[in-house]
Amino acid sequence: MSFLGEQTLLRVYLQSADRSPHTPTYQRILQAARTKKLAGATILRGILGAGYHGIIKSSSWSISEHVPVIVEIVDSAEKIAKFIEGTLDKIMLGGMLTLERAAVMMYRQRADDQPSRLHLAAAMKPLSTTPQIQPGNHMNINQNGVLLRVFIGESDKFGGKPLHEAIVLKVRELGLAGATVLRGTEGFGANSVVHTSHLLAMSTDLPIVLEIVDSEERIKLLLPHLETMVKEGMITMEYVMILMYRHDRPDPAP
Repeated sequence: MSFLGEQTLLRVYLQSADRSPHTPTYQRILQAARTKKLAGATILRGILGAGYHGIIKSSSWSISEHVPVIVEIVDSAEKIAKFIEGTLDKIMLGGMLTLERAAVMMYRQRADDQPSRLHLAAAMKPLSTTPQIQPGNHMNINQNGVLLRVFIGESDKFGGKPLHEAIVLKVRELGLAGATVLRGTEGFGANSVVHTSHLLAMSTDLPIVLEIVDSEERIKLLLPHLETMVKEGMITMEYVMILMYRHDRPDPAP
């Protein structure tokens, strides 16, 4: 059966050392996804974040570094729902999940040598292809979620501090569910200037992406502040289903 077409993207927002000194949740999820033979998983490490645990910031002084982590998994709606209800519900201690449409245009393994043509997917109603999840004992579902992505530069400032830090603090101040800051290694923006992390370039303006998730009503509270704070950059949005895990669950024995 072809994997192309309408699938579901699962994103799990965590912190890297949430089970220290035991195996962190994101590694357990990665191992479980491979055991369940899901199509694939990707780990993204952030540099700054805000959530129920407060502000998380990367530090070279910590032996067990606490940084925000995102796990991305793409598969069919049926397999993603089964993975959440049968596996993640046993692994998660706390954190946030989002579900959104993923129209797979290419899924090619190394052994495949047959060329394939790429086609854009048709427009669809938001959240119309996401699976229906049965909430567990410590899960809360909010289907009216928005994922906001803010694309800026690392050297951008606001109020005398890095812009991405200022936005995270504002998210925290407004009581939004959370924000994650990801740093790119190379990119260009509105001015078409290429920025790179290559040592010879010594760039101090690497691309930054902030991901902010909450209900549509609460995201609207942030928009007037972004209008003032972001002088140059791009902001995108998409509708997602949000699954929140409560944070008072005890850690089962490893």
